[in-house]
Amino acid sequence: MSDCIFCKIAAGEISSKLVYEDDRVIAFEDINPQLPVHVLVIPKDHYDHIGDDVPEDLMGHLITVAAKVAAIKGVDKTGYRLITNIGEDGRQTVIHLHLHVLGGAKMPLRMGPAD
Repeated sequence: MSDCIFCKIAAGEISSKLVYEDDRVIAFEDINPQLPVHVLVIPKDHYDHIGDDVPEDLMGHLITVAAKVAAIKGVDKTGYRLITNIGEDGRQTVIHLHLHVLGGAKMPLRMGPAD
């Protein structure tokens, strides 16, 4: 999609703090980190979200890369959270499939109420 910011990052049209890249995915630092480690893992091809006919092998690859990113960032042993937001109620702000790798601090037991 020509107006998708994540497509532009994947194409190298917008710079990012790269953490990992291969032929199918790219992982980069979130510009508004919620924890000390906050990396986004996205497919280079555009999919709106996990319900958008994403090939199963690509979903598996995204999760495998997320685990590699956790190791690269040093949170693989202490723990991390892997999240994907879907749709408006799920707080998806960029309509391009992406996984958040969050870590580097103890997570709360529950998620807070919506604001």
